Amino acid sequence: MAAIGATMLNFSNITIRLGGRAILDRASAALPSRARVGLIGRNGAGKSTLMKALIGSIDPDDGEIEMPRSTRIGYIAQEAPAGDSTPFETVLAADVERAALLDESETCEDPDRVGEIHERLMAIDAYTAPARAARILVGLGFDEEMQGRTLDSYSGGWKMRVALAALLFSEPDLLLLDEPSNHLDLEATLWLENFLKSYPAMMVVISHERDLLNNVVDHILHLDGGKTILYTGGYDSFERQRAERAAQLAAAKASQDAQRAKLQDYIARNSARASTAKQAQSRAKALARMQPIAAMAEDPSLSFDFPSPTDELKPPLVTLDLASVGYTPGKPILSRLNLRLDPDDRIALLGRNGNGKTTLARLLAAQLKPMDGEISVSGKMRVGYFTQYQVEELDGDDTPLEHMTRLMRGMTPAAVRAQLGRFGFSGAKATTKVGKLSGGERARLALALITREAPHMLILDEPTNHLDVDTREALVQALNAFEGAVVLVSHDRHMIELTADRLILVDAGVAEEFRGSLEEYTDLILGKNQPKGEGGAKVSKKDKKAAQQAREREQALRKTVKAMEEKLAKLTARRNEIDRAMFDPKTAAPQDAKRTTTELMKLRADVVKELEALEIEWLEACETLEGAS
Repeated sequence: MAAIGATMLNFSNITIRLGGRAILDRASAALPSRARVGLIGRNGAGKSTLMKALIGSIDPDDGEIEMPRSTRIGYIAQEAPAGDSTPFETVLAADVERAALLDESETCEDPDRVGEIHERLMAIDAYTAPARAARILVGLGFDEEMQGRTLDSYSGGWKMRVALAALLFSEPDLLLLDEPSNHLDLEATLWLENFLKSYPAMMVVISHERDLLNNVVDHILHLDGGKTILYTGGYDSFERQRAERAAQLAAAKASQDAQRAKLQDYIARNSARASTAKQAQSRAKALARMQPIAAMAEDPSLSFDFPSPTDELKPPLVTLDLASVGYTPGKPILSRLNLRLDPDDRIALLGRNGNGKTTLARLLAAQLKPMDGEISVSGKMRVGYFTQYQVEELDGDDTPLEHMTRLMRGMTPAAVRAQLGRFGFSGAKATTKVGKLSGGERARLALALITREAPHMLILDEPTNHLDVDTREALVQALNAFEGAVVLVSHDRHMIELTADRLILVDAGVAEEFRGSLEEYTDLILGKNQPKGEGGAKVSKKDKKAAQQAREREQALRKTVKAMEEKLAKLTARRNEIDRAMFDPKTAAPQDAKRTTTELMKLRADVVKELEALEIEWLEACETLEGAS
């Protein structure tokens, strides 16, 4: 492998116009040598356009890009590799110098040149290359058998994994990655993040994965309004710095607005007087020269609001009893499934792609029937099932309003527009052709369509693809506000951590509860924290069982604490209702409107007594949980 060089990258006043619109408008940045840069911005901000300018596939209309001439740039092409080659052969071939030297060594007859070739092969670690290639492929999900199959036997997503493996193996001086985790599962995403942490050269990565941006990069390049601003640190640091900048801008704008108002008032009062006309004219010129300070704009379309079901169903919603499911008779993908889902469950399905997560999701969504065993489903249950296929199958010639009107046949135009409005499609957005919407907007529309009937259960299979960081955060908040069950398949660790209470590991033909935390699962995947005794000996079965029982107790305690918190919130709300009825009878709830003040006072005392007792129990449970963690 050729030695990786130290690269500096500067671009100044880059302007790129596409379709008459300035995507980049005098954007500038100086990236330090060996910097790890996260390139972020809202969907459509121009991130991919800037990256294409860096590799030379787009010529800027204006501005300059500076980097050493010898810089080897690595970037994944749009077309996935194909043909009769295997993933292993494709990755090895990515080291062009090694391949050329090996070919030359087979035909070269000059002893001196043969010696030079072998010296160079030694210098670039050519003989360890097969092991490195295999290690990268394994990390991205290719076992030994998969590494030997032809590329044409794989889907587009797996071919893109091969392209990523080849790029990482080639170790360019400047590594450019555009949404590298889009085709990966959580396990491969974790491996990639770990690999990039130790990458020895400069890297620019477009990503909306908050964890990757916090754990891998040391600079954030924020692209907004055609301009770029470079921040030091990871994503959380960027958010803090941006919030401080927004506050400073707001203060500066308020000050300037006050100064403008003062100048305008003076001009209006003094322009007509001969004695003060010159001063008024001078202030008018100062006002004209004053550049308005723009506050940071908030995107009003950044909206998710899942309608919660109004007709509550008794638990369980779904029960699987020794069920098997698959696509070919006699060949189940998953067997002996025992699973119960209740109305308040928040479940994340873990496991590598191809292990059956989507198959299980389709069984729960009633798109597949069990081959064996039983499935019991609440008869009135409504399910909202989201997949990327629904996004891809939207008719580009229709508008969001036309899509929703077809599916909500018989509903009033106001109801149709209200559902679209929940997801940011109001006004002109509702009548924009789908073909002109961004990938993130189309995903939002698909979510609006599948939740039109206020489902009791949401099943979301990789909902964050094409969503930027801010939109993902809005989705997390909407899921946490949703009052139904959630089943989530995602490689976004941040989303899983904030929304899921239960983890189901789909692996080796079964789906079973994972008793640990997501952090423990991460350690398991990365080979860390393996249970060892003193001197590195493996832990006994007895100790393993005790550890599992401890995790089960902790999980049960977490559920208890959560239930207590929900009851505390309800009791507090009830106490506030009673207070309103006592002090402002006009706003009293129906059940309190006819009660006397004495009755309300007694009722309030009972609620407060229950609230105080529950608070003591909750504090004790929290202390116990803290000791168990």
